Amino acid sequence: MKKISVSILQPGMKFTEPVYIEGNNLLVPASVEVRKKDIERLHSWGIDIVQTEGDIITLSKSKGSEASSPPASQPRDGEAEKKAPSPEETSLPEEQAPNPSAAAQKKKPSALSLMDVQENKEAYRSYLETIEKLDQVLAGIGEGVSVEARSIDNIAARLLQAVRDERDSFIGFILGGEVSGHEMAKSSVNAAILSALIAQELKLPNHKIMQIIIGALLHDAGMLRLPKEILDKRGGLSETELQRMKNHPLYTHKIVSKELLYPEDVGLIALQHHERWDGEGYPRRVSGSAIDMGARIVSVADAFEAMVSQKSYRSSMMGYQAIKNLLSDNSRRFDPDVLKAFIQTMGIYPIGSIILLNNGALARVTEVHGDAPLRPKIRVLIDEFGKVFKQDDGDLIDLLTEKSLFIAKAVDPKELNKQGG
Repeated sequence: MKKISVSILQPGMKFTEPVYIEGNNLLVPASVEVRKKDIERLHSWGIDIVQTEGDIITLSKSKGSEASSPPASQPRDGEAEKKAPSPEETSLPEEQAPNPSAAAQKKKPSALSLMDVQENKEAYRSYLETIEKLDQVLAGIGEGVSVEARSIDNIAARLLQAVRDERDSFIGFILGGEVSGHEMAKSSVNAAILSALIAQELKLPNHKIMQIIIGALLHDAGMLRLPKEILDKRGGLSETELQRMKNHPLYTHKIVSKELLYPEDVGLIALQHHERWDGEGYPRRVSGSAIDMGARIVSVADAFEAMVSQKSYRSSMMGYQAIKNLLSDNSRRFDPDVLKAFIQTMGIYPIGSIILLNNGALARVTEVHGDAPLRPKIRVLIDEFGKVFKQDDGDLIDLLTEKSLFIAKAVDPKELNKQGG
């Protein structure tokens, strides 16, 4: 990997390979112009070096112009610049990313899970009760018992109010992954929480947000109508079994529209949440804006939830890595505007993420800034001298104003727990 001095960068410059800040934080993709704004950000943050495996192609004639096409990890039409959801606003170069101090390594806390630092036990009880209530509803659907839509409406209304009152806590519960059992209900509640946050960020009307929450709560209900041998099968599915699995949105649509008698706005969420922006999804290969907005929102929420949740067949992914995966979509699976709204509400390092600072301290993200997703508020867990803080005794730092500090990298809490004993 070649090191390029920021001092030689000029607006309009292009490279044959992607240019990175830090090891894997993208500045610009291959053949995309470096913008004046990119260079200004690097200077303002004191970043002197970027990295690439490529060479300079040419210097564009329109040096002061914006790139003609956005980076692969950003939404299109230049809107990322307004709302800054992409990883171009990033942290230190790789060679400056520190290791935790020797003292910090010796004094690693025994646990750094989110549940150890939760302040609002009432919110957590509400979260658990919501999962349990939805689990009862889904059990009734699976058994073919008549279920009243009113009970689902009540769950959705309570969930929306809880998210508005305890937004940060509920994001923490999703990333904490502490709830075991009730897997479909938990996944659906988490998807509903994230969908509500996206819908609010997009400033959708209240009735539409409620419909999206209901759609998210029920989006996988059709799985309950699949044969148990398919759901429980170990190993790969046959072509026939895979096709039946891909038909679950059709079963869900029937449950939502014909049995629960919800309007088609809710039914479309159930039907289309596996459709893709590029038209390569299922069950009907709908594409672009022809996909219902609610379905587009639930698609992003469901994908993130699946990545950060522990499954029987794989480990959960850090919130930061899941966000990076979403940003690499490049308008294939997800609506860029919906994805942008999600990044704005979650940040690049979602609430609850454990991060390493450039001074060697470890901290937990407590709040994100929508217009600067890589400069969140953080709570110190282990300071640069190795002092371990219990609960929320560590300093609260706003990286938006504390310019001397940067996030060097995200840290997997499970690895810290293992090392800390």
